[in-house]
Amino acid sequence: MNEDRVALITGSSSGIGAAIARRLASEGMRIVVNSARSEAAGRALAEELPDAVYVRGDVTDLRDVGRIVQSAIDTYGRFDVLVNNAGTTRFIALDDLEGADAAAWREIFEVNVIGAWQMATAAVPHLRASGAGAIVNISSVSGTRALGSSVPYAVSKASLNHMTRLLASQLGPDVRVNAVAPGLVETPWYDEAEEVWESSREWITAHTPLRRVGAPQDVAEATLYLVNAAYTTGDVLTVDGGRHIV
Repeated sequence: MNEDRVALITGSSSGIGAAIARRLASEGMRIVVNSARSEAAGRALAEELPDAVYVRGDVTDLRDVGRIVQSAIDTYGRFDVLVNNAGTTRFIALDDLEGADAAAWREIFEVNVIGAWQMATAAVPHLRASGAGAIVNISSVSGTRALGSSVPYAVSKASLNHMTRLLASQLGPDVRVNAVAPGLVETPWYDEAEEVWESSREWITAHTPLRRVGAPQDVAEATLYLVNAAYTTGDVLTVDGGRHIV
């Protein structure tokens, strides 16, 4: 089923996005790798995969969005799967109300919410034409619980979860829309906040049933499941090692 399908993963030059690209490619999908920056890493990943192309573009720029989507059609003649992985955050303590200023809110929402919306709306006509279109949004447990790297980030993921359900209700039966909500995952983001990462990793490891933090591959496996789950839409799949049950 997967051998002819084309998957576009935004923000896929590293971390979770790159893991998703590799996992979908391992199932025979043809991949469009994307990043707003990190062009060298994106091109290297595309060259590593069996059948992939790289396109640079910013999901917050509507002109880029159209070009990113069109690149899938121009290269492969079809477009079946959109993974909205591109995202950003700022590490701002939840009680630092002044630190979470309007600029932080605009920056985070522009990528995490508006960018995902723009990609989805541009992709939908092609996903409908595929006959088995699917969108998977990469969210976060901070969208359902009072935690996260910052208040604007957590609220942006809550918005993405609700967007997922609204789109699913409107795009069926032609296009399925789901989300993956990871807990703490070891990614390059935490290179910028090593102290926060170390304390969080120790706490999560001690208090999570699976006794470890997440890896990008864990999110990739969940994404693959939702890409192929033909009778699942409007779901937000939690991938946090069981932390949400304790």
